[in-house]
Amino acid sequence: MLFMITQVHAAESCSIEAGGSSVLYNPKAKGTKLQAMYGAFPQHTIWYVVEADSVEAVQEFLTPGFLRCTSTVTPISSVPMVKK
Repeated sequence: MLFMITQVHAAESCSIEAGGSSVLYNPKAKGTKLQAMYGAFPQHTIWYVVEADSVEAVQEFLTPGFLRCTSTVTPISSVPMVKK
């Protein structure tokens, strides 16, 4: 299943001095695959498209950022809806 994740942090908790945005997620989280990552870095906002087996896998993916960020997780699909 695909998830669009919006991760936001305050300027005061920015990770720029601690390794940058890559320290805010776990790329090796079991059951996840990062499909895309985009940032509006001056706004301290990052978007991830993640393929994951479960909600627990998404949580493991986000765990490194839990003390700095809040996240909104939305299930998404690349399959268009068709009226039948």
